[in-house]
Amino acid sequence: MEKEDIRITNAIVHIMDSTIGMPVLSDAVLDHGSDLGDFLRSHIHRIITGDEIKNCSFMKDESKVYELLKDWDDEKFVLISQEIGKLLYTIMNQNIEIPPADLMVVTYTIEQHPYLALLKMNYKTSYTHMTNEDPWGNNNDIIKQKAILPGETQKLTEAAVINMEDFAISLIEKKYDVNGVKTNYFSSLFLGCKGTLSSKTKLAIVARVVEDVQKKYYNESEQFEVQMETKSIINQELAEKGSLDIPVVMDKIFKEKAELKEEVQEKMEKYNLTSEPVAPQNPNTTKKFGKQHLMTDTGIEIKIPMEEYNNKNAVEFITNPDGSISVLIKNIGSITSK
Repeated sequence: MEKEDIRITNAIVHIMDSTIGMPVLSDAVLDHGSDLGDFLRSHIHRIITGDEIKNCSFMKDESKVYELLKDWDDEKFVLISQEIGKLLYTIMNQNIEIPPADLMVVTYTIEQHPYLALLKMNYKTSYTHMTNEDPWGNNNDIIKQKAILPGETQKLTEAAVINMEDFAISLIEKKYDVNGVKTNYFSSLFLGCKGTLSSKTKLAIVARVVEDVQKKYYNESEQFEVQMETKSIINQELAEKGSLDIPVVMDKIFKEKAELKEEVQEKMEKYNLTSEPVAPQNPNTTKKFGKQHLMTDTGIEIKIPMEEYNNKNAVEFITNPDGSISVLIKNIGSITSK
């Protein structure tokens, strides 16, 4: 799906500045011409193609947002967006750790399928110039602006894209303190939905669980080798299949070590990660598996592209009789200093 496939139909912005005690709700839609349209498309595209999204569904008996959306009427776009803004502002006003923002409510289509985007754009602080005129000429000054919106290339931390045909939700969110507890307020308190972990989180959990088990069962001198091999296996699976089938990958990593596989399996089941493949979309999510990044006890850092790590004519790890390790880099044509 390309960014140009997103066709904006309506957009409105409501000011959710919790420092002023009440929301400033707009009564008119925005002119979503070329500049604003590109801005909105960029943010929506980044959300739906990223690996931070959680696939969620409304808790229909509890969700006030679902009650507003279930009988959608385009003619009531402004009114419904205002009610959504009020719900969000009430939560923000009761929990001061949630940052102030503008709420962009956007309807759009992709291949004639309707969607609704709720984009919470947390304010950034920045500086700009200001010119004052007086009888003696211009006086240029620098002023601080505290309500700058995230740029096209910046990631939002809280946003939802809702399929208006089946009300499936693609969500990104960040935890904030709610009554002293770190809470995913955007899903639990605002939208009233629940769902799965994001692909990025799933991949991180897989890597962490495997590493924890390896640290438990291998001594320190063995760990770097099994961890490098694990990284190579994961990278190869992602490159060839675009996803990780957890049982298959665990068989390749632990081979005949049934006890280790069983322990990993138990840990994965706690996160419901054994039934479906982990399928990241964004290359940035899998980028770290494309290189071996080693650090020696003497402070030397070595970065090896995975294709070179797997090439025995390029690099070799040698265990010396005294237990120390030598790294032999072979067939170097030239070296540059950076």
